[in-house]
Amino acid sequence: MSTVAPATATPAEIDALRAALLAAEARASGAEAMVAHLKLLIARLKHDRFGASSERSRKLIDQMELELEELEAAASEDAVVAAVASGAEVASFTRRKPVRAPLPAHLPRERVVIAAPSACPCCGGKLAKFGEDITETLEVIPRQWKVVQTVREKFTCRSCEAITQPPAPFHPIARGRAGPNLLAMILDAKFAQHLPLNRQSEVYAREGVDLDVSTLADWVGTCTATLAPLNTLLRAHVLAGVRLHGDDTTVPVLAKGKTNTGRLWVYVRDDRPFGGPAPPAAIFHHEPDRTAAHPNRHLAGWQGILQADAYAGYNDLYALTRKPGPITEAGCWAHARRKFFELAELTKAPLAVGTVRRIDAIFAIEREINGTSAEQRLATRTAQSAALVGELEAWMRQTRLKLARQNEVGRAMDYMLKRWPSFSRFLDDGRICLTNNAAERALRGVAVGRKAWLFAGSDRGGERAAAIYSLIITAKLNDVDPRAWLADVLARIGDQPASRLGELLPWNWSKSRAQPTV
Repeated sequence: MSTVAPATATPAEIDALRAALLAAEARASGAEAMVAHLKLLIARLKHDRFGASSERSRKLIDQMELELEELEAAASEDAVVAAVASGAEVASFTRRKPVRAPLPAHLPRERVVIAAPSACPCCGGKLAKFGEDITETLEVIPRQWKVVQTVREKFTCRSCEAITQPPAPFHPIARGRAGPNLLAMILDAKFAQHLPLNRQSEVYAREGVDLDVSTLADWVGTCTATLAPLNTLLRAHVLAGVRLHGDDTTVPVLAKGKTNTGRLWVYVRDDRPFGGPAPPAAIFHHEPDRTAAHPNRHLAGWQGILQADAYAGYNDLYALTRKPGPITEAGCWAHARRKFFELAELTKAPLAVGTVRRIDAIFAIEREINGTSAEQRLATRTAQSAALVGELEAWMRQTRLKLARQNEVGRAMDYMLKRWPSFSRFLDDGRICLTNNAAERALRGVAVGRKAWLFAGSDRGGERAAAIYSLIITAKLNDVDPRAWLADVLARIGDQPASRLGELLPWNWSKSRAQPTV
């Protein structure tokens, strides 16, 4: 449509043409914005399906490692074949390889001495030893099963004919059908290694031990009840913290003829980033849905700083009318950055790239002060981070005014700007972290595991999983081997006085194991 006014046009006709031009430009602008929006949606869908998501990245890394493994094996095989064909000795240094680290010093050594000749093969003279060459080879002993017979001898008194017998020892499972090491292995395999009970049963059967799934499930339930006192202590320890990380993830739950979607919530206490002396710990809760009633119940009576995402179900916790008082909200910069990073990766949007760079400058400061005291962190943030945060906010607010309402970069900015007090709160309190990564790391095992065990058998099964996850993740947070710890705890917890149960918590257990025995 021509927008040039005819020479004989009246002022009214010129005004009408100008109005038509403005309307056409507005429609064009809206159409361009919608086209950009649709292109972004298509790119995002393609990225979700074909792109390098975290799970796809892991698969790609596995594939590359497998390819590297095949190349190394093929090169070694070719070297041996070529050496045999030429009649030469196979030299281990024909291919340049990275320098190998020594085998672990704590492993026991078994000496296999190759017998030397009794006389010199050249002249028959007497030989005298002047040294030796040692080649170390890493070897493994296959898993061995055994039956432990606990014998309690009976004695009778010759005088009064009374019968004396030592009391029966504690067994985690009634009648002692499973030892603590076996139970710990089953729990660790299911909840730490993500190996379902049916697959464990198949593995054990191949090793000559028939343990059906129902038996294993019964043992898991019994262990959960036996370890319940430790979960109570963990919950008290976590809720004694002044700052918690909170998050949740989906857990498919088997129902009649269908699969429901439950939720597994986690709350992590980790004071190490601000130099706190309290050991880290995590507690899990299983719930059938994601309503706000659950976090309200989980944190009833607790008051402090909650680092979490922008889930609306937490809003009641932040209310001023809450008893005993409102919980302080602290936003997660990793969540906010992720939105801009996706846009920068998908569309190469300059505004998204610029935002990511500004946020990364703040993260760089945080890495330098991680682990220092809350006072030091606050001082550094005041001196260095505050100005960057202020510039970021001013730039985002000014830029947002120039963007269309449906612009994706603008929406990512809205996520932060609408919750800016929670994002900038770390500038006023050195205990607050910049991200909620502690909770996300605690849930990582659940995300990996549900691909293996597919679903929980029931809500009750989800509760058992939450209880064992609390123990295993807490052990890992304290650099304790969950399997070794669970085996020792299951062997001792029955005879441990209630007043000394705290000695079995992972951080106290590791200290007692480190102390030399007299």
